[in-house]
Amino acid sequence: MNLNQLIKPLSEIVSTAGKAILEIYNSDFLVTTKNDQSPLTKADLRSHHIIVDGLKDITPSIPIISEENPLQSFNERRQWGEYWIIDPLDGTKEFIKKNGEFTVNIALIRNHKALLGIVHVPVTQKTYIGCEGLGAQILSPSHEPKKISVCNKINQPLRIVGSRSHRGKSLDKFLSQIDEFELQPVGSSLKFCLIAEGSADIYPRFGPTSEWDTAAAQAVVEQAGGLVLKINGEPLLYNTKENILNPDFVVINSQIHKQLFVENYNNTK
Repeated sequence: MNLNQLIKPLSEIVSTAGKAILEIYNSDFLVTTKNDQSPLTKADLRSHHIIVDGLKDITPSIPIISEENPLQSFNERRQWGEYWIIDPLDGTKEFIKKNGEFTVNIALIRNHKALLGIVHVPVTQKTYIGCEGLGAQILSPSHEPKKISVCNKINQPLRIVGSRSHRGKSLDKFLSQIDEFELQPVGSSLKFCLIAEGSADIYPRFGPTSEWDTAAAQAVVEQAGGLVLKINGEPLLYNTKENILNPDFVVINSQIHKQLFVENYNNTK
C-alpha cells in the first residue's frame, strides 16, 4: 500500500476517534494523573484503542508508538525502517479546559522522517493531511479537499503562535528580539497547522515536547512548504536516540523566515 492509499482509511480512523472524544468532551468526565504528572482522561484512552486497532487492521506489520502505551526500547526501535507514532489526544489540558484546541495525531515515520501526517480537530471536524508526493490539504465536512501552503512573504507584524499552556522565559527572550509581532496563544498541534495553511508565520518552541506531539503536524507543515528545524538549523528527526523528547525547535513559514531566524534570532536562549 503506497502513502496515498493510506489517506482514506486514516481519515476514517481519526474521524471515528474524534467522535468518541467528543462524546466524552460533552459529558462530565474524570481527570486522573499519569506518572509524569500529566493529565489523563477516558477520551485519551478511548481514542488510543480506536487508532491502534484501526492501524493494525490496515497495516498489521508496521509497529506503533503511542503516548498511551509503554515506549519500546531503543534497541528494538532502532531496527524499524518505518513505524506509526500517534498522540490519541494532543492537548489534554485544552480538552479539560473545554476550549476546543485539541487534536488527534497520526504520523508514519520512515528513515527518521515524517512522510505522512494526519491531524484531526474533533470540535471543527477539520482534518489536516501532509503526504509526501501529494502535498498538504485540509478536509472538512462541508467542503471539497483544499490544498494548503505556507505564506511566502515576511509579514509585518510577524504572526507568531505559542503554546497556550506552556509559555516560559525562553519564549519571552525570543520575542524580545523581534521588533514587531502579534502573538496568538494556541493549544496542541494546531499551531503547526496554522502555519501550514498560511495563517501564521513562526512557532518557536522552547521546552519539552515528545515526538508524538510533533510528528503528524511536522509532516503537514513540511508538505505545505514549511520547515521544522532545531535551533541549530538542523531538521527535526525521529527515532534517533533512547528517549523521544524533542529539542527546542522552530516552525517557520518559508525559506525567507528561515534566513530571518538564523541571521537575527539564533542567540535567544
